[in-house]
Formats: sequence, structure tokens, C-alpha cells
Amino acid sequence: MVNIKNKPANKPLAEYIERLQIGEALLVDSPRNVLEVVGILKSYGIVLDAYSKNLIYIAENQFLVFFPFFKYFNGEVSWGNLLRHWWHDRINFEYAEYCMKAMMWHGGGGLDAYLDTTEFQRRAETVIQAKFANNPLVKGINQLFPDFLTENLRVSAYYSGLGQFWRVMADIFLELSDLYDQGKIQTIPEVVEHIKAGLVADAMKPITYAVKIQNKVYEIIPKSLGLTFLADTAIPYVEAVFFRGTPFLGTVSYNAQAYQIPPDQSRFQYGALYADPLPIGGAGIPPTLLMQDMRHYLPEYLHEIYRQSPRGEDDLLVQICITFQKSMFCVTTATILGLMPYSLDTKEPSEQKANQVYFEKWMDRFVTSRLVDVNK
Repeated sequence: MVNIKNKPANKPLAEYIERLQIGEALLVDSPRNVLEVVGILKSYGIVLDAYSKNLIYIAENQFLVFFPFFKYFNGEVSWGNLLRHWWHDRINFEYAEYCMKAMMWHGGGGLDAYLDTTEFQRRAETVIQAKFANNPLVKGINQLFPDFLTENLRVSAYYSGLGQFWRVMADIFLELSDLYDQGKIQTIPEVVEHIKAGLVADAMKPITYAVKIQNKVYEIIPKSLGLTFLADTAIPYVEAVFFRGTPFLGTVSYNAQAYQIPPDQSRFQYGALYADPLPIGGAGIPPTLLMQDMRHYLPEYLHEIYRQSPRGEDDLLVQICITFQKSMFCVTTATILGLMPYSLDTKEPSEQKANQVYFEKWMDRFVTSRLVDVNK
């Protein structure tokens, strides 16, 4: 562990440890920041609501479907919806799948561990046999490639897990907007406290997954397994999407000889807290899809601020991205404070030291992040 206070290059981050120690947020408190964060989280909450519903629909209705042409329609297939889909007059559900794949690839938590157990394999095989009971071709393929269909169900489990996680987060963000409109949220610490309270309230919410075949329900992730919202979806999500992410095509070379991508996944720093907002809008940059979705649901008070910027709406997606990063540092603050080993007001020296070490380890990870930039 590196002691940040003894490293001149990292000196700016020492102040953030002090801020956390007195219960403040990583993002500086100001009326402008409050307005931006609440406004963007309202838009994000609306988008997450749609993402969540679609992910859960795919998990429950498109599992083991080899060519799910209509998976983004939530079962509402019509010529009108099809034309809107082709015209891209829709939510970009592809970004939700990007996040799901990042979570699955980086792993972590009880969900990831369970999907490698013999119990999951047994439950998966039962579902596979029921799904293709009258399909000798697929059953034959399953015998030749026994991991193929099982892996498909692992992916479906992540669809469901992320969908359930985002269901909770969407409600937290939309409630935050309502409280702000009522004048009950006025500072960044109050924003963080609201998010932290929501995370704590749903920390033990069960993560389950079941599918129905021929009117019979098959449990793939039973409640008895004990998977929960915070430990098994929230924390792995923060790690995979906020911190690690995946290298964006076109911005770095995938050539192993170029050494532009770390060989170790744990050293990845492509997540939301590190991403350069300027490439937003470029081809192959997944967050562009999210920014495009959020621009349609911006509250007017936030949209007006963007219009008054030097470039107006010409760089709207970049402005949205910068604001979104501010909001994610608030969510990260809530996570950090919620996972502290001891309370902030502890008087025990050993506990205070443990908290100090805990904060320093977090700051080590923020050295190359956008933390300083969003606070300028």
C-alpha cells in the first residue's frame, strides 16, 4: 500500500481523504454541481428503468434462443416498433449488454462463483433438457459441445442479475430527483447520503433467477442460495464498469506487441471514472450509446445549462459525459462510505487507522482517474 501523503505527485488526492474522513463527497459541493448531478441522475434513472426491464425480459423469455432477433422489443413486436428500431428511434439496449458482458468478463462476487459450481451445471442441464425435450438436433449438439448451452445460461444469469441491480438503482435515482424538486435535497453530501441509504436498504435484497418452460418454473438461481444485491451485483458492477471497463475500439491498439493494453485485467483502467469524455460521439465508443439515450430525457433546467455553454449543443454528448462522471463519483462516494470498516465518528485509534488505510487504498486507484478534472 502506498502512502499518498508521502508522494508529491499524488498530493492533490490527499485532500480527498480528508474530505471523506469528515463525511464529505469526492465531488465538491456547490449549487451547480447539485443541479447537474441530480439532473443527470434523473435522466439516467429513466434510461436504467428501460435497460432493467429489457435485460430481465431477455433473461426470462429469450434464454437459449440462438437467434433472438426481437430481444429488444420486450415482447411487443409490431411494424411501428420495427420501423422505430431500424430508424434508431429507440433506447440503445446494446449499451446494457456491453455492461453485462464487462461484468461477466471481470467476474467477482457470489454470482460469478456460483456459475462455476456443479449445482449450477446441474440446474442448467435440467433446463436444457426441458427446453429441447423434442429437439434431437440440439440435444445431439449439446452432447458434442456440453459447455455451449450451459455458457448461454450463464450469460442469461448475468442478464437477470444486472437487470435486478439496475432496477434498484433506477428507483434510487428517480426518488432523488423527486426529493430535489421538493427542496429536500440541496447539497452534494445529501445526494450521497440518499444514494448510500438506498444501497444499505436494499443490501440484502435477494438476487434470484427462474425461467418457465411449458408452464413449469425452473429455478436457476434459487433464493436459498443467498445471493444478495450489494455483495453479488452492486460491488462487482462498480469494479467492472466504474473502474476496469474494457478498452474502446479505435482508441488503443489490440496488438499484443504494442503493449497498449495491460495483460492483467486487474490493471484495467477503462471504466466510467477514467474515460476521456472527448471521444464521446466516435464510432466504437460504447458510452456514446448511453449519452445518446440520456440526452432524450434531460430535465429542462439541466438542458438549459448545456445550451448556455460556449459550444451550445454542438458538444452536448461531451457535456453529458462530464456531468455523468460527476454523478458517478457521488455514487462511488456512497459506496466507499457504505463499505467502511468502522464508522466515521469512531474514537478508537486502531479503528481510525484502519479507516485511514482503507481511504488511502481507494485514493491509490483514483490517481489516474477523472477525479481532479471534474472538480476543476
